[in-house]
Amino acid sequence: MTLDIEVWLRGNDFATNDSVDVAVPDPAVWSDQHVRLVLEELLRAIDRAKNPDADRERPIALRGFSWIVNPFENGVLMSVEIQLGAAAAGPFTIDQQELEGMIARAITRGPGTESTSVH
Repeated sequence: MTLDIEVWLRGNDFATNDSVDVAVPDPAVWSDQHVRLVLEELLRAIDRAKNPDADRERPIALRGFSWIVNPFENGVLMSVEIQLGAAAAGPFTIDQQELEGMIARAITRGPGTESTSVH
């Protein structure tokens, strides 16, 4: 999937656009790991806007940022904010509460740690 990301850096009065291909399926079938990949790309987009010569695959830690999911037209927007700025992507066709739950779990768990609990 191609993510079109809007990025705002602190101190700028304009946004820039970034586009990146991410190995995730249609949002209707996202898992927590897919959401983690999207979050990582949102954070990387902010880093690329501030540091264009940085390695595009620098490791990302999902901590120290704010996030929100907002309804928008026929879906929801996913946004993150860190000290450097903010990034948003969407709209995604997925239930807002479902996506919020996946984000919360993706942040809590490390990469590749899908739950194996049976309830």
